[in-house]
Amino acid sequence: MAISDSFSTILQRLGAARVMCLGDVMLDHFLYGEVSRISPEAPVPVFRIVRETLMLGGAGNVARNLSALTAGSVFVAFVGDDAAGHEVAHLLAAEAGVESCLQVLPGRSTTEKSRFVAGVQQLLRADREEVEDLAGPAEAQVLAAVRGSLESCRVLTLSDYGKGLLTPHVLAEVLKLAADRGVPTIVDPKGRDYRRYRGAFLATPNRAELAEATGMPVNGDDAIVSAARHLIETCGIANLLVTRSQDGMTLVEGSGAVHHIPARAREVFDVSGAGDTVVATIAAALAAGGSLVDAARLANLAGGIVVGKVGTATASLAELHAAASAFAGGRDGGKAMSRDLARATVAAWRDQGLSVGFTNGCFDLLHPGHVSLLRQARAACDRLVVGLNSDASVGRLKGPTRPVQDEDARARVLGALSDVDAVVVFEEDTPVELIRALKPDVLVKGADYTVETVVGADIVMAAGGRVVLADLEAGFSTTRTVNKMAAPKS
Repeated sequence: MAISDSFSTILQRLGAARVMCLGDVMLDHFLYGEVSRISPEAPVPVFRIVRETLMLGGAGNVARNLSALTAGSVFVAFVGDDAAGHEVAHLLAAEAGVESCLQVLPGRSTTEKSRFVAGVQQLLRADREEVEDLAGPAEAQVLAAVRGSLESCRVLTLSDYGKGLLTPHVLAEVLKLAADRGVPTIVDPKGRDYRRYRGAFLATPNRAELAEATGMPVNGDDAIVSAARHLIETCGIANLLVTRSQDGMTLVEGSGAVHHIPARAREVFDVSGAGDTVVATIAAALAAGGSLVDAARLANLAGGIVVGKVGTATASLAELHAAASAFAGGRDGGKAMSRDLARATVAAWRDQGLSVGFTNGCFDLLHPGHVSLLRQARAACDRLVVGLNSDASVGRLKGPTRPVQDEDARARVLGALSDVDAVVVFEEDTPVELIRALKPDVLVKGADYTVETVVGADIVMAAGGRVVLADLEAGFSTTRTVNKMAAPKS
């Protein structure tokens, strides 16, 4: 594998991760336009709106990021009985893998933030909000929702934007509930008094928030570490991850270990919601069984992805896999993928307007016939996925002496070829379920087949795709090569 084994394991398991998100949700309203003149009414620019979008913000953006990573989540928050609250509920319903436990509180306003963006520059933010702690009955309503679902989750995230959900009582109760169930809690904090987060596994302040909470200098590595250790020691938080913008992140563990993680962003366009991406990625990675250090490093890569986008963005599983692969710089380019990851990657390619091709085989001993098939397949599409029979599948099809090379070796060899963009091992004897999952635009097999006998041809053509029969390179066969190797020499 190109990426580290620990990163690869986390990324392959993200689909089974389940996280509870609790915190202040808001509606992010983005108005995109252009400024070309000054108003004749006052010395202010005239902003001409070209388009606008509505997105989940605050704790909702954590849920969006978990959904983008294919991790599941239980979302607990409150909204008002207003238009913005109804839109939040609608957007949550559209997010895959999000189980919404949204509490509607009549008489409360839903927080809404409107951002005016010209090009990639944010010009103005206008907020509609009501900041007031929940009253007793509403607190009980939220806590009941947490108790009902926390048992099924492996990590709890608390997104504190100071809008009134995370009252001292709610915080104390949910932190105790999580501790009693062995569920680590990750806090995106607010304000000066971090003692209210006592018992949390991790807090993720940015540099300014760390300075506000400690009153200590935060310029430079040593100052950051000293301030972080002060919070750990005085507030009862197990670990601290300080996000430092262009300087990356610093993870200070309760054990005393310190990890400075350099920034990975190529170019920063917009930092809106980047902290939510970091929290979501760490939570998903921990829920997938990763270590805190690996989770922080993956979160750093995810943060680098979203700050390169405009608006409240997310980092997809495919993008994170690609970033991890580029970071490692391995030979196969990180092309070996699980089925879930391949599905997410194919979706990302389609979003870019790229056509996706598929071919499959055992590819036991790579020979010129294979190379020719793959070259023709890649020429028929923009991106090529290769389905690779697992060792068990090859054994059933070819006999007990096969394969000659195990599936990891075969995947690495295929991944090293420039014509191959992704390799997915499948356990079945045929790739029909993999084809059904990926829905390629082009299905490629050798000309020794007919369209009618190509497995999955009906699925692809029913979806509007096509089947390509590639010319065969005469004289080459893995079985012939194996037999020749086994034959006694005269």
